[in-house]
Amino acid sequence: MPTMETTANSNPTQAAEEIKVLANDAFKAHKYSQAIDLYSKAIELSSENAVYWANRAFAHTKLEEYGSAIQDATKAVEIDPRYSKAYYRRGAAYLAMGKLKDALKDFQQVKKICPNDPDATKKLRECEKAVMKLKFEEAIALPVTERRSIADSIDYHTIGTHPESSLFSPQVAAVAVVLLAVLVIMMGTQAATVVATAAIASYLLFRRTWWGGYMGNIFTKSRALNLDVESQYTGARIEGDEVSLEFVKNMMEDFKARKCLHKRYAFQIVLQTRDMLRALPSLVDIHVPNGKHFTVCGDVHGQFYDLMNIFELNGLPSDENPYLFNGDFVDRGSFSLEVILTLFAFKCMSPSAIHLARGNHESKSMNKIYGFEGEVKSKLNDTFVELFAEVFCCLPLAHVLNDKVFVVHGGLFSVDGVKLSDIKKIDRFCEPPEEGLMCELLWSDPQPQPGRGPSKRGVGLSFGGDVTKRFLQENNLDLVVRSHEVKDEGYEVDHDGKLITVFSAPNYCDQMGNKGAYIRFEAPDMKPKIVTFAAVPHPDVKPMAYANNFLRMFS
Repeated sequence: MPTMETTANSNPTQAAEEIKVLANDAFKAHKYSQAIDLYSKAIELSSENAVYWANRAFAHTKLEEYGSAIQDATKAVEIDPRYSKAYYRRGAAYLAMGKLKDALKDFQQVKKICPNDPDATKKLRECEKAVMKLKFEEAIALPVTERRSIADSIDYHTIGTHPESSLFSPQVAAVAVVLLAVLVIMMGTQAATVVATAAIASYLLFRRTWWGGYMGNIFTKSRALNLDVESQYTGARIEGDEVSLEFVKNMMEDFKARKCLHKRYAFQIVLQTRDMLRALPSLVDIHVPNGKHFTVCGDVHGQFYDLMNIFELNGLPSDENPYLFNGDFVDRGSFSLEVILTLFAFKCMSPSAIHLARGNHESKSMNKIYGFEGEVKSKLNDTFVELFAEVFCCLPLAHVLNDKVFVVHGGLFSVDGVKLSDIKKIDRFCEPPEEGLMCELLWSDPQPQPGRGPSKRGVGLSFGGDVTKRFLQENNLDLVVRSHEVKDEGYEVDHDGKLITVFSAPNYCDQMGNKGAYIRFEAPDMKPKIVTFAAVPHPDVKPMAYANNFLRMFS
């Protein structure tokens, strides 16, 4: 096997090939950062080899650095316009970013270059279906001004008590007809497609006259959902309006045993949490009394059994043992519903015991692609998909601990001079925009070099230590804590100790081999104490089990 030493006396082309072999080995061992470094060395020696660029693009994709993946794959296309893997890698990166129409163009090119490749044909067909579904959803979407809140129309106190709660309305039947028509278009003959298209056109003509009424009536407090708690239900129960510690413990034990929580109680937990979150500012100040401690956790990403391990190691959330979970509670891991209901239940039990920040995965677009939407539909129903989307828009964007520690999911900003008061003024009650302060708080990453640079993710930006230093000085802070990136040790200290990344999902996606970590602060000095931990076993349900079918083809 070649080593870096054996390439020293080789000619550049031969040396590049030998380094590529080492990079491939690192990739197979899931050492993607090392693979990227090695592919970069090969590119330095032979920059006109499209394979090196495409391979590095693939490694970037594994690290969720989709912006860098697109750049590398585009370079490979420029070098060799007939290299199908370059289009394939770029299409996969576009897909992961939710840019289905851009992905479709690349998969069409793959099919053009490899017309007899059955795999290329299959992926193109799936991409075409996904784009068609997206266009349909865009066509039937109501303008923002006409949309009604799902949460405002549900009263969990009356769920299952109304005699007409199980009524199957003609509006529901209409939705079923339209969905069937879409299925026919995807799978049927030309004649069937014409009929189905006519059905959809008719639906669209009348949609505005009854859709608002349908959405308003089916979930209004005068027509409750048919969700009585059956006598045979043996799971955790909430007595009255208050979520107790006993209930939360029972619920967690049920989750460990793969039992579901009754929808009646799930509604109560999510709705009560929404009311609490809506009352908070976009930036929350937290006071930790002298002699007391506070724990910050990073991404959990649906790894429920690792969340239980954190509580085993560090204690359950309580007023005396408070936590901040710094976004990305859901997606990728296949126990995301169990994670979010557990965190929300603790919030209901004691609002000061647990604080929650929004991550980039607390959004409709991410949940649709990376599994949370599919998981909620499978374990609860479609109504909860919309309800969670509303509640995620209520999550605060950042926290400050004792006027010293700034905690945010992603990172800092494309401009200097941003004050904490500017963050508090952000209107966060929306899906994350693609630019601006809110986007950057959720998406940005630190970089080792000073200044600012393009985002390796394709959203947000990269910022250097000088940017971090100025932000801290201008706001009289000591430290930035952020999450958003998997780290081998579960954490990483950057920018001369002024920035810490913490990531709490060990062996991320069952393949990265990383540790998890959390940070404990103790007042009054608020110096970080980092605790790392390994992954624990979980039931044999693979990550992304509920993810978009098309995306799973590339995982």
